Amino acid sequence: MAYDPYSLSGIFWLLIFLYLIFMPQMKHQMLVSARRKLMEKIGEKRGSNVITMIHRQESVGFLGIPIYRFIDIDDSEKVLRAIRSTPKDKPIDLIIHTPGGLVLAATQIAKALHDHPAKTTVIVPHYAMSGGTLIALAADEIIMDPHAVLGPVDPQLMNYPAPSILRAVERKDPKDIDDQTLIMADIAEKAINQVRDFVVSLLRDKLGEERAKEVAKTLTEGRWTHDYPLTVETVKEFGLNVSTDVPPEVYELMDLYPQPIMQRHPGVEFVPSHGDRGRAGK
Repeated sequence: MAYDPYSLSGIFWLLIFLYLIFMPQMKHQMLVSARRKLMEKIGEKRGSNVITMIHRQESVGFLGIPIYRFIDIDDSEKVLRAIRSTPKDKPIDLIIHTPGGLVLAATQIAKALHDHPAKTTVIVPHYAMSGGTLIALAADEIIMDPHAVLGPVDPQLMNYPAPSILRAVERKDPKDIDDQTLIMADIAEKAINQVRDFVVSLLRDKLGEERAKEVAKTLTEGRWTHDYPLTVETVKEFGLNVSTDVPPEVYELMDLYPQPIMQRHPGVEFVPSHGDRGRAGK
C-alpha cells in the first residue's frame, strides 16, 4: 500500500479540531465532579445540605469562551429545587459569590431560605453584592471571610439607582420634568418601597419590627453607591448574626471555580507558604 502523507495530515488536524471542541467540556466535567465531592465533605462535616451559587467566568464553551453569570431565574429555579429537596430538619449552608442580579430571582431564593424550618447559613468567602446581600439577610447566620463584603440593596432602574432618580426629580421644578422622567420616578418609588418591605419581612424575626425597618431603610435609601462594600464590622452593627469562621474547605471549593486565562500573564501570583493548601497563579 502506498504511503499517503496527506491522509495522515488530515487525520492529525481532525484530532486537533476534536480536541479543541471537547477538551474544555471534559475539563469542566472534571471540575464539576471535584466540586461535588468537596461539597459532600463540607456537608458531612457541618451536618448540612450544601448549596452553591457561584458566579464567576468559566471557560466551558467552544475554544474556552467564557460565560458571564449573575443571579437569574435559572438560578432561582435550581436553588428552590435544592431547598425543597432538603429535609425540614436538616440545616442548609448556601455558599454564594455573586455581583447580584434580578430582584425577582434573588427574592424567590431569599424567601425560600427564610422559610426553611431548620437553621440556614449563608457563607460569603469573597463578596455577595445587591441580590446576593438580599439572600444573605434571609439566613439565620451569615459567615463571612474577615475581608468579604456585602452591599446595599437599593433597586436599579435602567442602570440608574432608584433613590437617585427620586432626588433628581425633587430638585427640579415640575414644569421642567418630562413625562418619561416622572414615570421613572413613580416606578423608582414603588421599587424602593417593595424592596424595603421585603427586607423588613426577612429581618423582623431576627431584629424586631423597629430595628428591621431602620436597617431596611439604610440599605435601600441610597446612602451609598450601589457597589459600596459593607464590611463585616458594618454588617455586625446592623445587629445580624455574623461570624468569620469560614470553613477552610470553602476556600478549596472556590479554587474549583477558575477564572479563564484571557491574558498573557496572571494579574496576581504568589508562592504558597508551608502548609498553605492554596495554589499559585490565582
